[in-house]
Amino acid sequence: MSQLLKQLGAPVAVLRSAGVGSAAAANQSVDRQRRWQHMTAGKGSGKRDYDLVVVGGGIVGAASAREILLRHPNLKLAIVEKENKLAMHQSGHNSGVIHAGIYYKPGTLKARLCVEGLHLSYKYLDERSIPYKKVGKLIVATDAKEVKLLEDLHQRGIKNNVPDLRMIEGDQIKEIEPYCHGVKALHSPHTGIVDWALVTQYYGEDFKRAGGQIHLDFNVKKFSESQDEGSADYPVTIQGSKPGQTIRTRHVLTCGGLQSDLLAEKTGCPRSPRIVPFRGEYLLLSKEKQHMVRGNIYPVPDPRFPFLGVHFTPRMDGSIWLGPNAVLALKREGYTWGDIHLGELFDALRYPGFIKMASKYIGFGLSEMSKSAFINLQIKALQKYIPEVTEYDIQRGPAGVRAQAMDMDGNLVDDFIFDRGVGSGALAKRVLHCRNAPSPGATSSLAIAKMMADKVEQEFDIGKAH
Repeated sequence: MSQLLKQLGAPVAVLRSAGVGSAAAANQSVDRQRRWQHMTAGKGSGKRDYDLVVVGGGIVGAASAREILLRHPNLKLAIVEKENKLAMHQSGHNSGVIHAGIYYKPGTLKARLCVEGLHLSYKYLDERSIPYKKVGKLIVATDAKEVKLLEDLHQRGIKNNVPDLRMIEGDQIKEIEPYCHGVKALHSPHTGIVDWALVTQYYGEDFKRAGGQIHLDFNVKKFSESQDEGSADYPVTIQGSKPGQTIRTRHVLTCGGLQSDLLAEKTGCPRSPRIVPFRGEYLLLSKEKQHMVRGNIYPVPDPRFPFLGVHFTPRMDGSIWLGPNAVLALKREGYTWGDIHLGELFDALRYPGFIKMASKYIGFGLSEMSKSAFINLQIKALQKYIPEVTEYDIQRGPAGVRAQAMDMDGNLVDDFIFDRGVGSGALAKRVLHCRNAPSPGATSSLAIAKMMADKVEQEFDIGKAH
């Protein structure tokens, strides 16, 4: 496999944990994008026939398509993506952290695939000479109550086989993060940062060079059973929103992220669990204070609430992101308060699960909305860890939208979900769905891809048929 990867493309300048060369990394990203635009399949509308079509060009879809094709190079595979390039939403709007697998309940897919994905990610980044920094992470307790929660988190990390995780005292915190205040902390030295959108482009390049096709600007309008000549060989027809956009395939794998429940419904499967979009808004630390943050600094998560809280996150370009909060997005791909889609908003608000969830977390929700409106509230939370940060050091930054899966009872689905189509008719039986793959989905992407390839082989009998 490593020899094949070396043949997939010439190596480029690499940025390692020393953290130098941010400009080179930025230039590499631009060069990569130019090459990507040149090599990606065009926006043509002709009919094409495939053995498998992956719907969704985020990091999980691209990784899965790549893995399946590397295993079965004789298959005809395609990715269809509704945007004009890969990784336009969750995969390109995130903190860029390479997670170690500390938080997740032992025995869950998140716990297993994140730790596996951590090792696979670093191996892949090295093989493909993709810039990254292994900056580490501190989860910091500021009082005795948080210390108890931190100890529980330490035990969870040990059960998850998180590598080299250790508890440190307050004076040791200063050795790692000189400006950080705390009484105890968990130190994860293998947590890192990377540009996951860039990684997704590399997955796409691997896929293309292995013979796969990528169709951009292809917004799936409907799935149907093929009725024309050759329908026995390619029984599923995928129709795009533009005239003449038609693809036929034997099987479908959906990796739709923010659109995953809607894609499932289009194949005749139930929408449950429903996707409810939550926007996370970041702040930016001034250049004059960036030296105060070396690695990731996180709070001890409050087990009463579903999100991790505001934290300090260094980026590959040298900037420091602070946050995020978590507020209901008024549009599935709505990155500001001005991005509103009334149909999508009403769809979320009238969902019984959302109503129950909102009732349960009303205080938390109001607090997060207040942080969105008044950044001083976020700054106050950040000052628990680095008191020197003031309102004069902060400006508003970017935002991302998280696809949060939610059941009818208002429970936030806390694990990855992958299932076989369970709808009516022959169409649903030819589909596999990636229903829920939020954070740590990027870190886990190569591990998820291996699991999805296994499922494709088992459910569709691809290994024997080809």
